[in-house]
Amino acid sequence: MTSRVKADEVEITAMRAQGPGGQNVNKVSSAVHLRFDIRASSLPAAMKERLLALPGRRVTKDGILILKAQSARSQEQNRALALARLEEIVMEASQVPEIRRPTKPTYGSRQRRLEGKAVRSQVKAARRKVQE
Repeated sequence: MTSRVKADEVEITAMRAQGPGGQNVNKVSSAVHLRFDIRASSLPAAMKERLLALPGRRVTKDGILILKAQSARSQEQNRALALARLEEIVMEASQVPEIRRPTKPTYGSRQRRLEGKAVRSQVKAARRKVQE
């Protein structure tokens, strides 16, 4: 399994796939449905919060991460794909995002901005009618 997720915390069920498989697709359950309960897992609390805040529909209201793998023709390959995707998602959640510290514009950048505005103002003033 993965280094962070224990095997007994993952529930994998097989189902019929929609993808390739020829005549076999109607007889064999080759797709894999992976369910991972984030709240009941042994992951650190901060990582659980980041996983629960994932965008999209992968995480249910009950805190269960659902992945479906059906691109391969065999169930074993789909199982490996689903576990690899889960590992990738957990690894992304383990990285703490950097806090953005807002900065103020420098004196020079403010001066350049004002000079540009003055130049533009002169160009527009030159287009006006001449006052007599």
